[in-house]
Amino acid sequence: MSKIRSMSLTTRIMIGMLSGIAVGFIFQAILAGEDDYLIPLGLFSLPIKSFFVDGLFHIGGQIFIASLKMLVVPLVFVSLVCGTCSLSDPKKLGRLGGKSIGLYLITTAIAITVAITLALLVNPGEGINLPSDATYSAKEAPTLAQVIIGMFPTNPIDAMASGNMLQVIVFALLFGIAMALSGSAGKRVAAVFEDLNTVILKLVTLLMNVAPYGVFCLMAKLFTTIELNLIVSLAKYFGVVMAALAIHAFVNYTILLKLLTGLNPIIFLKKMKHACLFGFSTSSSSATMPITLETATKKLGAKNSVASFTIPLGATINMDGTAIMQGVATVFIAQVFSVDLTISDYLMVILTATLASVGTAGVPGVGLIMLAMVLNQVGLPVEGIAIIIGVDRLLDMTRTAVNVTGDCMVTCVVAKSEGQLDEDVFNDPDAAKDLEDYHKSTD
Repeated sequence: MSKIRSMSLTTRIMIGMLSGIAVGFIFQAILAGEDDYLIPLGLFSLPIKSFFVDGLFHIGGQIFIASLKMLVVPLVFVSLVCGTCSLSDPKKLGRLGGKSIGLYLITTAIAITVAITLALLVNPGEGINLPSDATYSAKEAPTLAQVIIGMFPTNPIDAMASGNMLQVIVFALLFGIAMALSGSAGKRVAAVFEDLNTVILKLVTLLMNVAPYGVFCLMAKLFTTIELNLIVSLAKYFGVVMAALAIHAFVNYTILLKLLTGLNPIIFLKKMKHACLFGFSTSSSSATMPITLETATKKLGAKNSVASFTIPLGATINMDGTAIMQGVATVFIAQVFSVDLTISDYLMVILTATLASVGTAGVPGVGLIMLAMVLNQVGLPVEGIAIIIGVDRLLDMTRTAVNVTGDCMVTCVVAKSEGQLDEDVFNDPDAAKDLEDYHKSTD
């Protein structure tokens, strides 16, 4: 047991992930397409699917996800209030917002351009037989006016309870600015928020110590239930999306980081392992946000005044991974339905997906809504989504890891441009090596 505890947290999470995948494959082989399999234990029989998959693994995984999401609103609100009230110049918020949103839009446009180009070279939709029962009902996307109006909460408490991150961000910014302008009263309240921030970060640390078990449960259930035959039949589509995600994470992000900051991209990628594992396991940028924020501040050296703004914003509007899926899916569906798209159509796809990443920010199930919007824009049948939706779960996990990497890359660029990046921390390979080291030093 002591040997396990001496391992780094990243190693333990990796072991939990690989163990879960192995158990999932073993259970899937035992079930062999049956509804369940009973293990005889003398006096009674133990059902694999009912007891383990739908029981222990489901409960453990959902508790882990719920615990992560539990931290998101208090962490974002308290951290953003602390960061905002510490700004000597409130006008700095305008610069931070402009730079962050601009960079997120640029990376999204690059992502979907790479995806479309790669898909056109590989032709993933060739030779795919269209299922006769392919149907998909798309939800209606809100108008830009509705999204802008919806950013401002009528009830901040309700916004926090419902997890509406855009409204929480706006209220935290306004509250932080008011604190900064309130003199001694603001300073007293700020001291309380700083203490709250320390307590919440400690709570993050406690949760991270059970992460390997949560990750194991999530992976075990997923790989017991995932339909591998779907991945095989859509292998070219699956492979193109994965390749485009890899190019964007390891090539595009590293080039942008080097060009805009001069920082070492290898160091950056090494320090992202921990957050990416969380992103891959949870398949949610919002659930991973506590870990992403810790990574940006404690491992990469970005000051909280910048990271507390760019990370929550990125978790809401940074949709690079989703944009890649949309680019490949558009080409794939066009080829499956034998529809020829022109260069102007592809340019429209790039423009629509890029602007929609902000225009639909904070909307639940936004990935498929945006894809339906893009398909409608170029006259492709929305029913094509039904063909790819079966393999989207595994791709969504990878997309989340890419999005988390993008959030931290943009944070580093913005922090560097504002003089709010500690390069000594960034270049230190042992900086908060497992994140909990930071908290141990405060005990």
